Amino acid sequence: MSAALPRVAVVGVSSLIGAAVIDELRAREIALAELHALDDERSAGAPVAEDETLTVADVAAFDFSRVNLVFFCGRAALSERYAQAAAAHAWVIDGSAAFRMRPEVPLVVADVNASVLDAVGRTGLIALPGSASVALATALAPLHRLAGLARVEVATYQAVSGSGRGAMEELASETVAMLSGKKARGRAFGRQIAFNVIPVVDTLEADGVSREERRLWEETRRALNLPALEVNATAVRVPVFFGHSLAVHASFDRPFELGDALSVLQRGSGLELIDAESIAEFPTPATLATEPDRVYVGRVRADLTRDRGLNFWVVADNVRKCAAHNAVSVAQILVNRSQ
Repeated sequence: MSAALPRVAVVGVSSLIGAAVIDELRAREIALAELHALDDERSAGAPVAEDETLTVADVAAFDFSRVNLVFFCGRAALSERYAQAAAAHAWVIDGSAAFRMRPEVPLVVADVNASVLDAVGRTGLIALPGSASVALATALAPLHRLAGLARVEVATYQAVSGSGRGAMEELASETVAMLSGKKARGRAFGRQIAFNVIPVVDTLEADGVSREERRLWEETRRALNLPALEVNATAVRVPVFFGHSLAVHASFDRPFELGDALSVLQRGSGLELIDAESIAEFPTPATLATEPDRVYVGRVRADLTRDRGLNFWVVADNVRKCAAHNAVSVAQILVNRSQ
């Protein structure tokens, strides 16, 4: 790609993440030669809510040779059908799970392993991890450089927006219904989500591990380039609209002081440490997760049950920071490198 302004397509603009990518491009005031809003035929012809100057076009009829940068933000089925063909003409940044575990496809968290983009040519496919994996890897990366990660225990408390607009509407309608003395429908997650906690995200596999839990450990290992890292995960769905939360218990190979851990977290790329002495005290989805450009870490303390252990709490906006912000950051790295 030359120094000319990028010609961009966003596939899946009707999704939460697609809308957030459009918003992120506008918020950063990135100069673009062209911007195409694409989705399947059901959405074609509709205006893009986040940018009324755009109209959704049918991805099936789009010629990807017209662009040199494509964001895939919708369902994995769209990525599986169109992403590889688009990658013959452009950089394709895919936020779905379609290509994350393919070893030949770089898996990138901009704040953690952007160096893997050095091997990407002027076209090609780049995968992005899931939102919980982005938050976890971002928090763990500076700690690993400090003391060498040995093992990670993590429980994720994931917002319903991770399952899309329909899941958010379900939480809202169930909440209204139950406050009115009516029964919850329980359609989006197979059971009630309002005023409830569901200890499964995605489907359970034969060994009792959910797909989300398996993705979490596989993606975190790849992002940190630690293929042997032991990650024990439990993924939980909670009645929160935006903002994944993670309770993390990490063990390390080398001894360290708590003050050193706090210092590296404070300086970590894409991170903000919430000090116990601050007004905020600790991060929560309702207070900080909607801030778009940071992963927030708090409740940092030594693990009193083992040596070289650290416990902490992580909160991040799953749609804005972990998905859209990461996607646009990867794109900026590629575009800036080419100029």
